[in-house]
Amino acid sequence: MTSDKKVSILIIDDELQICLNCKKILTNPHYKTAHALNGMDALKLMESKSFDIVITDLNMEKMGGMAVIAHINSLSPNIIIIVMTGYASVSSAVEVMKMGVFDYLPKPFTPEELRTLVQQAVDRMDLRKLQTRLVQQKTRISHQLVGESPGIKKVIKMVQKVAGTDSNVLIYGESGTGKELIARAVHVNSKRQHNAFFAVDCGTLSKELLSSELFGHVKGAFTGADKNKPGIFKLAHEGSVFLDEISNISTDVQARLLRFLETKEFMPLGSTKIIKVDVRLIFATNQKLEQMVQKGQFREDFYYRIFVYPIVLPTLNKRKTDILPIAYFFLKQFTKKMGKKIKSFDEQSANRLIEYHWPGNVRQLKNVVERAVILCEQTTITLKDLPLLGEIKEIDEMIESIPKTNDELKILKKKIRRKAVNKVERNFILNALAQNEWNITRASKKTGLQRTNFQALVKKHKISRPQ
Repeated sequence: MTSDKKVSILIIDDELQICLNCKKILTNPHYKTAHALNGMDALKLMESKSFDIVITDLNMEKMGGMAVIAHINSLSPNIIIIVMTGYASVSSAVEVMKMGVFDYLPKPFTPEELRTLVQQAVDRMDLRKLQTRLVQQKTRISHQLVGESPGIKKVIKMVQKVAGTDSNVLIYGESGTGKELIARAVHVNSKRQHNAFFAVDCGTLSKELLSSELFGHVKGAFTGADKNKPGIFKLAHEGSVFLDEISNISTDVQARLLRFLETKEFMPLGSTKIIKVDVRLIFATNQKLEQMVQKGQFREDFYYRIFVYPIVLPTLNKRKTDILPIAYFFLKQFTKKMGKKIKSFDEQSANRLIEYHWPGNVRQLKNVVERAVILCEQTTITLKDLPLLGEIKEIDEMIESIPKTNDELKILKKKIRRKAVNKVERNFILNALAQNEWNITRASKKTGLQRTNFQALVKKHKISRPQ
C-alpha cells in the first residue's frame, strides 16, 4: 500500500453471517469495513460514506448485485467492485465482467482467496493513484534520480555525500542502469560543475588509441600521428573525466592511470614533457573487479587505488516501484519531442511495464517508451503500442506449463519456437522501421535485408505505419 489512509471496504450480502465472516477475514489495520444486507441499504450507506472497494453478492431480494453495480458505475466509477455469488456460471461471470467489475469470486471461497483478491484490488487502487500523480507531475531533470525505492534513495544519498569532495568514485552496475548519468550527477553537484566533463567508453578503444585519447600525443609518436594532439586529461583541467567499463583496459594503461592518480602528472605519447593537471576521475564497470584481480586480469594496486568510494546501482528489476515514474519521465520527454498529445499509459500497459523483468534496465525501458510513443495514435498508450512486451507473458506461461507426454512436449516446443520466432521477427521489423522513420528502403538497407524480403516480413506481421 502506498498511502497511510485506511482502505474503506463495503460488503453487501443478504446473509448476515457471510458479511460478518468477510469482515473477520479482512481484519487488517489498513482496512476499514462496513456491511449492508441488500442493495438498497448499501446505496443509502454510500450516500453518507465513501468507499474504495465494494464486495457484493449478485442475488439479493431488495435490489440485486447487477443493479448495485450499475448505480456505482454511474455515480462512483472509481470504486473497485468485486462480485461474489453462490450461483457461479460462465455466463454471469462474463456479464458482470463486461460491466467493469474487477473480479469474480464464486462461493464458497477460502479466507485466503478473499484476502488475495482484496489485496489485488488495493494494488489496482494504488496504481490508479500513482498514474494520476505521474500524469500531473512536472518532469525532472534526470530520469536516473527518479524514484522512491530504497535502492535509488541510497544511491542519491551516496552521490550527495561524495560530490563535494575530490575522491575517486567507482560505480558498479549492469549495462543500462545509468552509470554515466550517476557520474554526471557527481560532477554537476561538485565544485567542478562549471568545467568540462568527459565520458570515455574504455571498452571500444584499443590500448594505443585509449592512451592517445587520455594522455594525448606529439607529432610522429606513432604511424599516422601527423600532428600534436592534446589528451582528454589536459582538456579536462579542473573538470571531471568518466572512464566507463574500466575492466576492459590493458594492464599497461592501468599502470599509467595509477601513476596519474598518484601524481596528477602525465606525459603525452612520444613526449618527454611532464604535464600537471587537476582532474577528478570517476570510474565504472559491470564486472566484479575483485574476481578479476584474483585471476590476474586486473592490477591489484590499481584496484585498491580506485576502490575508494564504490556506488552500486540496483537493476531496474530490483526497483519495481520506480518503473512507472521513469516510464512517465520518458513519456513526457518523447511526446514533447515528437509533438504528440499522449497523456498516460492505460492500466494494462502500466501493469505490463511493472511485471516485465527488464534485462536491459533503464536503457531498455527508454527504448520501449520511445517506440510506444511512435506507434501510439491515441492519447493513451495501450498494450498494442508495446509490441516488444506484448507476447512475453504468453510465452512465459507456455514455458512454465508442464507437458505430460512426449507428444505434448513436442507440440509445446513447436508452439514456443514459433511464437518466439514471430515475436523476434516482428520486433526486428518494428525496431528497424522506427529507427529509420518508417522508410522501408532505408530500413532494409540498414538491416542488410533485401527490400523484397523486408517487405514480405512487414506483410506477414501486418505492420502498418502509425498515423
